[in-house]
Amino acid sequence: MTTRQVLYLRRELRIGPTDGSERLDRALARLLPEFSRSCIQRWIEAGQILVDGRPCRSRDPVFGGESISITAELTPVDEHRPQAITLNIVYEDPHLLVIHKPAGLVVHPAAGNPDGTLQNALLHHDPALATLPRAGIVHRLDKETSGLMVVARTLEAHCALVEQLRQRLVYREYRALVQGALVAGGRIEAPIGRHPTQRTRMAVVSHGRPAVTHYRVLESLPGHTFLAVRLETGRTHQIRVHLAHIHHPLVGDQTYGARPRPPRGASPQLIAALQHFPRQALHAIRLGLIHPQRGREMQWEIPLAADLAALLDLLRREQAHGMADA
Repeated sequence: MTTRQVLYLRRELRIGPTDGSERLDRALARLLPEFSRSCIQRWIEAGQILVDGRPCRSRDPVFGGESISITAELTPVDEHRPQAITLNIVYEDPHLLVIHKPAGLVVHPAAGNPDGTLQNALLHHDPALATLPRAGIVHRLDKETSGLMVVARTLEAHCALVEQLRQRLVYREYRALVQGALVAGGRIEAPIGRHPTQRTRMAVVSHGRPAVTHYRVLESLPGHTFLAVRLETGRTHQIRVHLAHIHHPLVGDQTYGARPRPPRGASPQLIAALQHFPRQALHAIRLGLIHPQRGREMQWEIPLAADLAALLDLLRREQAHGMADA
Protein backbone atom coordinates (compact mmCIF):
# COMPACT_ATOMS: atom_id res chain seq x y z
CA MET A 1 0.00 0.00 0.00
CA THR A 2 1.36 3.41 -0.98
CA THR A 3 1.27 6.34 1.41
CA ARG A 4 -0.04 9.59 0.00
CA GLN A 5 2.39 12.49 0.36
CA VAL A 6 0.85 15.27 2.41
CA LEU A 7 1.75 18.81 1.39
CA TYR A 8 0.98 21.89 3.42
CA LEU A 9 0.51 25.48 2.36
CA ARG A 10 2.08 27.86 4.87
CA ARG A 11 1.53 31.56 4.34
CA GLU A 12 1.58 34.75 6.41
CA LEU A 13 -0.59 37.49 4.87
CA ARG A 14 -2.12 40.79 5.79
CA ILE A 15 -5.53 42.02 4.69
CA GLY A 16 -5.15 45.22 2.72
CA PRO A 17 -7.38 48.27 3.04
CA THR A 18 -11.07 47.63 2.36
CA ASP A 19 -14.05 49.87 1.70
CA GLY A 20 -15.88 49.09 4.93
CA SER A 21 -16.24 45.50 6.02
CA GLU A 22 -15.75 42.47 3.79
CA ARG A 23 -16.35 38.77 4.36
CA LEU A 24 -13.20 36.91 5.33
CA ASP A 25 -13.56 34.28 2.59
CA ARG A 26 -14.03 36.93 -0.08
CA ALA A 27 -11.02 38.91 1.09
CA LEU A 28 -8.86 35.78 1.06
CA ALA A 29 -10.14 34.75 -2.37
CA ARG A 30 -8.72 38.04 -3.68
CA LEU A 31 -5.38 37.45 -1.95
CA LEU A 32 -5.18 33.79 -3.02
CA PRO A 33 -6.58 33.70 -6.57
CA GLU A 34 -4.88 30.36 -7.26
CA PHE A 35 -7.31 28.67 -4.83
CA SER A 36 -11.06 28.41 -5.18
CA ARG A 37 -13.28 30.15 -2.65
CA SER A 38 -14.79 26.81 -1.59
CA CYS A 39 -11.28 25.52 -0.82
CA ILE A 40 -10.57 28.60 1.30
CA GLN A 41 -13.87 28.13 3.11
CA ARG A 42 -12.91 24.53 3.96
CA TRP A 43 -9.65 25.71 5.46
CA ILE A 44 -11.41 28.37 7.52
CA GLU A 45 -13.95 25.86 8.84
CA ALA A 46 -11.15 23.40 9.71
CA GLY A 47 -9.32 26.05 11.75
CA GLN A 48 -6.37 26.05 9.33
CA ILE A 49 -6.62 29.82 8.84
CA LEU A 50 -6.20 32.16 11.80
CA VAL A 51 -7.03 35.87 11.87
CA ASP A 52 -4.87 37.77 14.36
CA GLY A 53 -4.13 34.39 15.95
CA ARG A 54 -7.79 33.32 16.31
CA PRO A 55 -10.01 30.97 14.28
CA CYS A 56 -12.91 32.63 12.49
CA ARG A 57 -15.87 31.85 10.28
CA SER A 58 -16.04 32.45 6.54
CA ARG A 59 -18.72 35.10 6.98
CA ASP A 60 -16.88 37.03 9.68
CA PRO A 61 -16.00 40.57 8.58
CA VAL A 62 -12.51 41.97 8.09
CA PHE A 63 -11.77 45.67 7.90
CA GLY A 64 -8.17 45.81 6.68
CA GLY A 65 -4.89 45.32 8.51
CA GLU A 66 -5.68 41.89 9.98
CA SER A 67 -2.82 39.36 10.13
CA ILE A 68 -3.60 36.03 8.44
CA SER A 69 -1.76 32.80 9.26
CA ILE A 70 -2.39 29.77 7.02
CA THR A 71 -1.29 26.20 7.65
CA ALA A 72 -3.50 24.21 5.33
CA GLU A 73 -3.31 20.68 3.97
CA LEU A 74 -3.39 20.58 0.18
CA THR A 75 -5.65 17.86 -1.15
CA PRO A 76 -4.96 16.17 -4.48
CA VAL A 77 -6.85 17.35 -7.55
CA ASP A 78 -8.60 13.99 -7.87
CA GLU A 79 -11.98 15.26 -9.01
CA HIS A 80 -10.57 15.91 -12.51
CA ARG A 81 -9.28 13.00 -14.51
CA PRO A 82 -6.08 12.93 -16.58
CA GLN A 83 -6.68 13.01 -20.33
CA ALA A 84 -4.26 12.34 -23.18
CA ILE A 85 -4.46 15.78 -24.77
CA THR A 86 -1.44 16.93 -26.75
CA LEU A 87 0.62 19.61 -25.05
CA ASN A 88 2.97 21.95 -26.89
CA ILE A 89 5.76 22.19 -24.31
CA VAL A 90 8.17 25.06 -24.90
CA TYR A 91 10.31 24.45 -21.81
CA GLU A 92 10.42 21.81 -19.07
CA ASP A 93 12.52 21.14 -15.98
CA PRO A 94 11.79 19.63 -12.54
CA HIS A 95 10.33 22.93 -11.34
CA LEU A 96 8.51 24.48 -14.32
CA LEU A 97 6.57 23.79 -17.46
CA VAL A 98 6.10 26.50 -20.09
CA ILE A 99 3.19 25.67 -22.40
CA HIS A 100 2.08 27.10 -25.73
CA LYS A 101 -1.69 26.96 -25.29
CA PRO A 102 -3.71 26.87 -28.53
CA ALA A 103 -6.86 28.91 -29.05
CA GLY A 104 -9.95 26.91 -28.12
CA LEU A 105 -8.43 25.09 -25.13
CA VAL A 106 -10.03 25.90 -21.77
CA VAL A 107 -7.54 26.19 -18.89
CA HIS A 108 -9.60 24.94 -15.90
CA PRO A 109 -12.56 22.54 -15.74
CA ALA A 110 -15.81 24.34 -14.98
CA ALA A 111 -19.54 23.77 -15.29
CA GLY A 112 -19.59 24.30 -19.05
CA ASN A 113 -16.29 22.49 -19.64
CA PRO A 114 -15.98 19.59 -17.19
CA ASP A 115 -13.06 18.01 -19.07
CA GLY A 116 -10.92 18.38 -22.17
CA THR A 117 -9.02 21.22 -20.51
CA LEU A 118 -5.38 22.15 -20.06
CA GLN A 119 -5.61 20.95 -16.46
CA ASN A 120 -6.72 17.49 -17.62
CA ALA A 121 -3.81 17.41 -20.08
CA LEU A 122 -1.31 18.42 -17.39
CA LEU A 123 -2.50 15.70 -15.03
CA HIS A 124 -1.88 13.14 -17.79
CA HIS A 125 1.56 14.55 -18.59
CA ASP A 126 2.64 14.64 -14.93
CA PRO A 127 0.37 12.86 -12.41
CA ALA A 128 2.33 14.43 -9.52
CA LEU A 129 0.70 17.76 -10.39
CA ALA A 130 -2.45 16.42 -8.71
CA THR A 131 -0.90 17.38 -5.36
CA LEU A 132 -0.70 21.06 -6.33
CA PRO A 133 -3.47 23.67 -6.37
CA ARG A 134 -5.09 23.76 -9.81
CA ALA A 135 -2.51 21.20 -10.98
CA GLY A 136 0.24 23.84 -10.82
CA ILE A 137 -1.49 26.46 -12.96
CA VAL A 138 -0.69 29.89 -11.53
CA HIS A 139 -2.25 32.16 -14.18
CA ARG A 140 -4.61 31.69 -17.07
CA LEU A 141 -5.42 32.63 -20.62
CA ASP A 142 -8.97 32.92 -21.92
CA LYS A 143 -10.22 29.96 -23.94
CA GLU A 144 -9.81 31.73 -27.28
CA THR A 145 -6.49 33.41 -26.46
CA SER A 146 -3.40 31.54 -27.65
CA GLY A 147 0.13 31.67 -26.31
CA LEU A 148 2.52 31.13 -23.42
CA MET A 149 1.63 29.99 -19.90
CA VAL A 150 3.84 28.84 -17.03
CA VAL A 151 2.94 25.89 -14.78
CA ALA A 152 4.63 25.08 -11.46
CA ARG A 153 5.72 21.48 -10.80
CA THR A 154 6.45 21.81 -7.06
CA LEU A 155 4.75 23.56 -4.19
CA GLU A 156 7.83 25.74 -3.67
CA ALA A 157 7.79 26.82 -7.32
CA HIS A 158 4.05 27.43 -7.12
CA CYS A 159 4.39 29.72 -4.11
CA ALA A 160 7.33 31.57 -5.69
CA LEU A 161 5.52 32.16 -8.98
CA VAL A 162 2.34 33.33 -7.27
CA GLU A 163 4.45 35.81 -5.30
CA GLN A 164 6.17 37.02 -8.49
CA LEU A 165 2.77 37.59 -10.06
CA ARG A 166 1.62 39.47 -6.97
CA GLN A 167 4.71 41.69 -7.08
CA ARG A 168 4.29 42.21 -10.87
CA LEU A 169 7.64 40.58 -11.64
CA VAL A 170 6.31 38.24 -14.34
CA TYR A 171 6.68 39.78 -17.81
CA ARG A 172 3.77 39.07 -20.17
CA GLU A 173 3.66 40.50 -23.67
CA TYR A 174 0.91 39.97 -26.22
CA ARG A 175 0.16 40.69 -29.86
CA ALA A 176 -3.27 42.15 -30.59
CA LEU A 177 -5.11 43.21 -33.73
CA VAL A 178 -7.66 45.91 -32.96
CA GLN A 179 -10.27 47.84 -34.87
CA GLY A 180 -9.53 51.44 -35.83
CA ALA A 181 -6.41 53.56 -36.15
CA LEU A 182 -4.13 54.14 -33.17
CA VAL A 183 -1.27 56.48 -34.00
CA ALA A 184 0.77 56.13 -30.81
CA GLY A 185 1.24 53.85 -27.85
CA GLY A 186 -0.14 54.51 -24.42
CA ARG A 187 -1.06 53.32 -20.95
CA ILE A 188 -4.55 52.34 -19.88
CA GLU A 189 -5.21 52.59 -16.15
CA ALA A 190 -8.82 51.78 -15.33
CA PRO A 191 -10.27 49.54 -12.58
CA ILE A 192 -11.90 46.29 -13.69
CA GLY A 193 -14.70 44.43 -11.96
CA ARG A 194 -17.79 42.37 -12.68
CA HIS A 195 -20.24 44.05 -15.06
CA PRO A 196 -23.10 45.49 -12.98
CA THR A 197 -25.86 43.80 -14.99
CA GLN A 198 -24.19 41.17 -17.22
CA ARG A 199 -22.54 38.87 -14.71
CA THR A 200 -20.58 36.82 -17.26
CA ARG A 201 -18.72 39.94 -18.40
CA MET A 202 -16.13 42.20 -16.85
CA ALA A 203 -16.16 45.99 -17.20
CA VAL A 204 -14.37 49.18 -16.24
CA VAL A 205 -16.18 50.10 -13.01
CA SER A 206 -15.34 52.55 -10.24
CA HIS A 207 -15.35 49.84 -7.56
CA GLY A 208 -13.19 47.44 -9.58
CA ARG A 209 -9.66 46.25 -8.87
CA PRO A 210 -6.77 48.39 -10.14
CA ALA A 211 -5.66 47.39 -13.64
CA VAL A 212 -2.89 48.73 -15.88
CA THR A 213 -2.21 47.82 -19.52
CA HIS A 214 0.57 49.19 -21.72
CA TYR A 215 0.45 49.14 -25.52
CA ARG A 216 2.55 50.31 -28.45
CA VAL A 217 1.82 50.44 -32.16
CA LEU A 218 3.67 47.89 -34.26
CA GLU A 219 1.90 48.41 -37.55
CA SER A 220 -0.87 50.53 -39.04
CA LEU A 221 -3.10 48.54 -41.37
CA PRO A 222 -6.29 49.30 -43.33
CA GLY A 223 -8.93 50.10 -40.72
CA HIS A 224 -6.94 48.28 -38.03
CA THR A 225 -3.85 48.52 -35.83
CA PHE A 226 -1.44 45.76 -34.81
CA LEU A 227 -0.26 46.23 -31.21
CA ALA A 228 2.26 44.94 -28.73
CA VAL A 229 0.49 44.82 -25.35
CA ARG A 230 2.10 44.35 -21.95
CA LEU A 231 0.26 43.53 -18.74
CA GLU A 232 1.25 45.28 -15.52
CA THR A 233 -1.63 43.65 -13.63
CA GLY A 234 -3.54 40.49 -14.46
CA ARG A 235 -7.30 40.98 -14.12
CA THR A 236 -9.86 38.73 -15.80
CA HIS A 237 -10.26 39.71 -19.47
CA GLN A 238 -8.04 42.74 -18.80
CA ILE A 239 -6.67 43.36 -22.31
CA ARG A 240 -10.05 42.77 -23.93
CA VAL A 241 -11.86 45.10 -21.52
CA HIS A 242 -9.25 47.85 -21.63
CA LEU A 243 -8.98 47.96 -25.43
CA ALA A 244 -12.75 48.02 -25.78
CA HIS A 245 -12.80 50.81 -23.16
CA ILE A 246 -10.65 53.04 -25.41
CA HIS A 247 -12.92 52.17 -28.38
CA HIS A 248 -10.46 49.86 -30.13
CA PRO A 249 -11.82 46.37 -29.45
CA LEU A 250 -10.02 43.23 -30.52
CA VAL A 251 -10.91 41.80 -33.89
CA GLY A 252 -13.14 38.75 -33.38
CA ASP A 253 -14.05 39.49 -29.76
CA GLN A 254 -17.69 38.44 -29.55
CA THR A 255 -18.03 39.56 -25.92
CA TYR A 256 -16.39 42.99 -25.87
CA GLY A 257 -16.06 43.83 -29.55
CA ALA A 258 -18.31 45.49 -32.06
CA ARG A 259 -19.39 44.06 -35.38
CA PRO A 260 -16.57 43.68 -37.92
CA ARG A 261 -15.69 46.88 -39.73
CA PRO A 262 -13.97 46.08 -43.06
CA PRO A 263 -12.08 49.09 -44.43
CA ARG A 264 -13.20 50.94 -47.53
CA GLY A 265 -12.39 49.08 -50.70
CA ALA A 266 -11.87 45.74 -48.94
CA SER A 267 -11.93 42.66 -51.15
CA PRO A 268 -14.57 39.99 -50.60
CA GLN A 269 -11.77 37.77 -49.23
CA LEU A 270 -10.79 40.31 -46.56
CA ILE A 271 -14.42 41.05 -45.65
CA ALA A 272 -15.08 37.35 -45.16
CA ALA A 273 -11.85 36.89 -43.15
CA LEU A 274 -12.75 39.73 -40.76
CA GLN A 275 -16.38 38.66 -40.41
CA HIS A 276 -15.51 35.03 -39.70
CA PHE A 277 -12.33 35.31 -37.65
CA PRO A 278 -13.20 32.69 -35.04
CA ARG A 279 -11.76 34.22 -31.87
CA GLN A 280 -10.37 37.36 -30.29
CA ALA A 281 -7.15 38.32 -32.12
CA LEU A 282 -4.91 38.04 -29.06
CA HIS A 283 -1.73 35.98 -28.66
CA ALA A 284 0.60 35.76 -25.63
CA ILE A 285 3.90 35.90 -27.49
CA ARG A 286 6.51 36.48 -24.74
CA LEU A 287 6.84 35.40 -21.10
CA GLY A 288 9.57 36.28 -18.62
CA LEU A 289 10.10 35.35 -14.96
CA ILE A 290 12.71 34.58 -12.31
CA HIS A 291 13.35 30.86 -12.04
CA PRO A 292 11.99 29.88 -8.60
CA GLN A 293 14.87 27.53 -7.80
CA ARG A 294 17.83 28.94 -9.74
CA GLY A 295 17.05 32.60 -9.14
CA ARG A 296 17.95 33.73 -12.65
CA GLU A 297 15.81 35.55 -15.18
CA MET A 298 14.36 33.47 -17.99
CA GLN A 299 12.34 34.49 -21.03
CA TRP A 300 10.55 32.66 -23.83
CA GLU A 301 9.12 33.82 -27.13
CA ILE A 302 7.03 31.93 -29.66
CA PRO A 303 5.90 32.71 -33.22
CA LEU A 304 2.64 34.47 -33.89
CA ALA A 305 -0.40 32.16 -34.05
CA ALA A 306 -1.00 30.97 -37.62
CA ASP A 307 -4.57 32.25 -37.91
CA LEU A 308 -3.62 35.74 -36.72
CA ALA A 309 -0.54 35.79 -38.97
CA ALA A 310 -2.69 34.88 -41.98
CA LEU A 311 -5.16 37.70 -41.26
CA LEU A 312 -2.30 40.20 -40.92
CA ASP A 313 -0.81 39.05 -44.23
CA LEU A 314 -4.16 39.56 -45.93
CA LEU A 315 -4.44 43.10 -44.54
CA ARG A 316 -0.87 43.85 -45.66
CA ARG A 317 -1.48 42.58 -49.19
CA GLU A 318 -4.55 44.73 -49.58
CA GLN A 319 -2.71 47.74 -48.13
CA ALA A 320 0.02 47.21 -50.72
CA HIS A 321 -2.63 47.45 -53.43
CA GLY A 322 -3.62 50.94 -52.28
CA MET A 323 -6.57 50.31 -49.97
CA ALA A 324 -7.56 53.25 -47.78
CA ASP A 325 -6.29 53.13 -44.20
CA ALA A 326 -9.45 54.71 -42.77
